[in-house]
Amino acid sequence: MELSPPTPAAGEPGRPLEVTALGEEAWIEVVRRMDSIYADLVRHQVELERKNEALEEAQRFIDSVLSAMSDVLVVADIHGRIQRVNQAMLDLAGLPEEALVGQALHILFTEESASLANELPHRTREKAVTDCEARMRGRDGGSIPIAINCNPRYDNRGVFSGIVLTGRQLGELRRAYHELQDAHQQLKDAQQQLLQAEKMASLGRLVAGVAHELNNPISFVFGNMHALKRYEDRLQRYLTAFHEGSPQAEMERLRKRLKIDRVLQDIGPLIDGSLEGAERVSAIVQNLRRFATPRPQNKSWFDLPRLTENAVGWVARTSPTPPEVTLDLPEELPVHGNEGHIHQILINLVQNAIDAMEETPRPRLDIRIEQDADHARVVVRDHGPGIPEADALRIFDPFFTTKEVGKGTGLGLYISYGLATEQCGGALRFRNHPRGGAEFILEIPLGTDEAPADG
Repeated sequence: MELSPPTPAAGEPGRPLEVTALGEEAWIEVVRRMDSIYADLVRHQVELERKNEALEEAQRFIDSVLSAMSDVLVVADIHGRIQRVNQAMLDLAGLPEEALVGQALHILFTEESASLANELPHRTREKAVTDCEARMRGRDGGSIPIAINCNPRYDNRGVFSGIVLTGRQLGELRRAYHELQDAHQQLKDAQQQLLQAEKMASLGRLVAGVAHELNNPISFVFGNMHALKRYEDRLQRYLTAFHEGSPQAEMERLRKRLKIDRVLQDIGPLIDGSLEGAERVSAIVQNLRRFATPRPQNKSWFDLPRLTENAVGWVARTSPTPPEVTLDLPEELPVHGNEGHIHQILINLVQNAIDAMEETPRPRLDIRIEQDADHARVVVRDHGPGIPEADALRIFDPFFTTKEVGKGTGLGLYISYGLATEQCGGALRFRNHPRGGAEFILEIPLGTDEAPADG
């Protein structure tokens, strides 16, 4: 019998190493996991670098903004220790950033403002500090007035972590204020010029109406003066005969022939009529001067219905096709306000209404006055085509007009709105009437509770 040699055990010398299928799969899984982990590491590294780049970009952006700020900026912690300052603060103090960071906030301020600086963290914790005047130390040791604002700063958990102080030198603020004041004055002057230009334009349209208004009383006074001149001759002849001692019978004949009794009866009415005409001329001239002459407008008592009727009369008589005017006015309504401004507003509204009915075959104008406890309202309604919806929001804008070039400045309603709201304390609004046409409502306060003085 032939014996075979024994087979060595696995791992023993002389026995080959066998790799099972299960071992191969384990190694493949390990390699796959390592590739995945490595890919994640690469991805996270790329993401980290991108975020770091974004963070650096944000930091550069913040630094550039802080450097560009003309206002000083100081960031401090809850204990008032400086953490960061901008270039404007460094320029003001004349110190490098290393000399300020970590120092107490009060070193930036003079002794008189040091206590305020020490209180800022506590005061800001309760609420922001705004427009507080303080004095900072300048680079030459001088005292620089500055207006500061101080706001709280919170961390990502919403916990109070410090303050952010900003400030601007009051010299710059005062200079900016004066520049703003000058610009405002220039604007007011320009508005006054526009107002006066529109007044002159309105005055040109009213000349014919004013001439008619003046012609009636002047003609009346002129006629009365001729009659009084004739009566003067008769009275002089009669008195001369009386002083020469003419007989009684002669005086009686002369009295009847010269109609002395009739003359004496007519003199009173003639004088009264002449005075009334002269007063009417004086009133027209005063109204015209008040309307045309730029001067401060003082409040006074005036009768709103009379003023409204006067404005309508002036404008309506100048129209090539005078409209049919319906007035619904109270007998009397005293108002305490700027009579000249109200007069101009009414003239502009009536003129605008008549212009809107230029192509209307039978132009009609309805004007009424309403009253409540505190206000009077003058409602001017035309029977024209109304205002298109597209123009509704622009109707009170300066220089907006739907008229042809040369027929309107586009300032009438704009100026009227400004006078009504800013100068008279009232309102001016409009709507398209349900039965056609546009309706403008001027609302003005009646004025003080004190009654107007008689006469």
